[in-house]
Amino acid sequence: MASRFSIMLATTALATFFVIGSCTTPLTFKVGKGSKPGHLVLTPNIATISEVEIKEHGGDDFSFELKEGPAGTWTLDTKAPLKYPLCIRFAIKSGGYRIADDVIPENFKADTTYKTTLSI
Repeated sequence: MASRFSIMLATTALATFFVIGSCTTPLTFKVGKGSKPGHLVLTPNIATISEVEIKEHGGDDFSFELKEGPAGTWTLDTKAPLKYPLCIRFAIKSGGYRIADDVIPENFKADTTYKTTLSI
């Protein structure tokens, strides 16, 4: 019969494996230098993104597709200023889309990182 110590040790080991196994990276987007209401440069903190689209505040769909640039940046240029806050839909290279609601606020600042509620 297992001793109490053995049971406690096994329980602690299982709890540790569960906590370590469930650790994920919180997703963030950094707004690049030079960004302004009609020119947006985003840099996600993960490299496994293959598409990025924006939905304006009050919009019905993700109508703006960002272009992938060097060093993992995503850029959008529009003729008119965007309506903030912005929702971001992105594709993960391993499959599937994710949506981060109201990530970039109306009063965003360039060279600032904004956290999402998502973890990858």
